[in-house]
Amino acid sequence: MAVHGRLIARSDDDIPVRTPRVPAREAAERELSDPRYHQHDPNPFQRALDWLWDHVAALFHAAAGTTPGGWIGLLAIAACVLLLIVALRLRLGAVRRTPNTNGALFADAPRTAAEHRAAAARHAAEGRWSQAIQDRMRALVLALEERALLTPGPGRTADESATEAGRALPAHADRLRTAARTFDDVTYGGRPGTERAYALLTSLDTDLQQAKPDLANTPTGSHG
Repeated sequence: MAVHGRLIARSDDDIPVRTPRVPAREAAERELSDPRYHQHDPNPFQRALDWLWDHVAALFHAAAGTTPGGWIGLLAIAACVLLLIVALRLRLGAVRRTPNTNGALFADAPRTAAEHRAAAARHAAEGRWSQAIQDRMRALVLALEERALLTPGPGRTADESATEAGRALPAHADRLRTAARTFDDVTYGGRPGTERAYALLTSLDTDLQQAKPDLANTPTGSHG
């Protein structure tokens, strides 16, 4: 080929290589299918999460476009909803916890000692030791009230009952305090009741029914 009077030899190496389009695409696909190129790709779970978040973001964008004030208005609405949920949760939670926050021995209208003993026996027969302990302790306290060894007090705690009963029945004061701790543990401390703990409480209840009080320390001076 002549350029400005000179000949430039053109070798075969200068001839451009032209590869047909379809074979080139197939060769590229084979190369990209090599696992080396995909070892850092997200797993199916991650891809699903990405897809979900993309759609959630799209929904937020759409909502922001139709909400007065755009993103600011949407965020204000979301904040109000969140505050409402928190307020409801606090209110409902407080109402639900009210019966147990003062540690009262009786959460409902008191029944007779015999009724609580019968309930305790049913719970024990079914292996519900926590409930059996609770009803037996209530039976024990009500029995002492029925004998006028304790002053009736619907809001009294197990500890208060044990302390007062211990003054009237000093020989059983230690066992009464242990019974009160057991009641508190299963009722407010989250500890599961046991058959042994129930048996000890039942034995104490039986012994107290035959115990003679210290007349000087009973509320009314009655000997039951």
